Amino acid sequence: MIRGLGLWSATAIVIGDTIGTGVFLVASDMARIVGSATLVFVAWIVGGFIVLCGAFCYAELGAAFPKAGGPYVYLNRGLGPLWGFLFGWMSSFLERPVGMATLAAGFLRFAGFLFPIVDTPLFHGHLGSYEFVFTAAQPLAALVILLVTAINYLSVRMGGAIQIFLTCLKMGTILAIVIAGVLLGHQHGSRALPVVQPWGWGTIAAVLTALVPAMWAYNGFNDLGDLGEEIVQPQKNIPIAIILGLLTVGGLYLLANVVYFYTLPFAEIAASQHVASDVVRSFAGSRGAAWLTAAMAISALGALHVVIMTGARIPYAMARDGVFFQFAKRIQPSFHTPSGSLIFLGCVAALLALTGTFEELYSLFVFAVWIFFALTAIAVLRLRRTEPALPRPYRAWGYPWTPFIFLFAAVALTINLWLVRPVRSTLGLLVIAAGVPFFYRWRKLRRASDNSGSNNSGSE
Repeated sequence: MIRGLGLWSATAIVIGDTIGTGVFLVASDMARIVGSATLVFVAWIVGGFIVLCGAFCYAELGAAFPKAGGPYVYLNRGLGPLWGFLFGWMSSFLERPVGMATLAAGFLRFAGFLFPIVDTPLFHGHLGSYEFVFTAAQPLAALVILLVTAINYLSVRMGGAIQIFLTCLKMGTILAIVIAGVLLGHQHGSRALPVVQPWGWGTIAAVLTALVPAMWAYNGFNDLGDLGEEIVQPQKNIPIAIILGLLTVGGLYLLANVVYFYTLPFAEIAASQHVASDVVRSFAGSRGAAWLTAAMAISALGALHVVIMTGARIPYAMARDGVFFQFAKRIQPSFHTPSGSLIFLGCVAALLALTGTFEELYSLFVFAVWIFFALTAIAVLRLRRTEPALPRPYRAWGYPWTPFIFLFAAVALTINLWLVRPVRSTLGLLVIAAGVPFFYRWRKLRRASDNSGSNNSGSE
């Protein structure tokens, strides 16, 4: 591992990891859930505040423990080896592969706007009461994952340079939509705004459910710590990059959604499968929408690139500690990249891309991730109590309130998502629980290996 990522590369990774497909697509999902433009904005603002509280937690831990694997290291230290392992297990088999598959599916949704043949159904099937449709987009998404994984295989520095370029492009795409919408768009949205229902448990539950797609769009602020061993001056640059990147993303998201609801009637947004593209088409025609959609597709590729880059460091860190498949700790001697871990993640994600669509994948992703967001908040609180003398180059702003807010929101969101989507959520829990016997098996083998090494050393 080499330290090849400076402050701008690190900030670009945070922004590029966070801005993927969500801001261009999920406004329609959120509109259908809450039935009101006002509540859509409530969900975006509440979600942004929650992840900002989380960003303070991850900035403190990232500066204190600048190691490969990020949360795997934080939870190991803060809660114990089993919790760190279960995060890494979940990340390796669920979070990162599902995130990669979701981004690839989002990329193919953009491609379907430009080339409708991509969405051609190949066959239909049933699995019990569940009906699925297999389209050309799913094998194409698997191919995209393998190609972007190959790019990550080549170089860390090249990966950082690519990410700066792609991040500038995706930020420019959102700003282009905002500026063009203000100058060329016509106000249509206000004519069709549904009446906001009085606040009650039903409204709160709807906003919590709408937070699921919003949190998919915000996800990524937490991933920079995975690259802790490859960032220059990590104690300073990790906190700055996380907070600066997230504030930039939140501002861009709100501006984009203002233009969406200013330009199109609420009913059209709720029915749209390509919100940003439909908005641009309303004032720039089909040609303008095609160009912007191509830029959004590249944005999805940029996010996929950085999710693979950061995610591969987690199985690598675990394998290095002897609690994962040992091929995952292989480092490519010429490119200094975790080659074994990259190949593993790429193959698992490609298989997942064949099984589901964009909406089905991100709900499973959010449920699994937010369980461990809650545990990370607990780790911040516990480490402050058990290791008060630990060097902390950055301390979470607003402590202890910000970790408590992040913890409460993570628990509420996880419980609500399990109630709304019990089958997929239970599947996520089963995948996480399946890691427990592997942890004890690998720990036993590691102890046996350590004891053998000690005995051999003593006999010499």
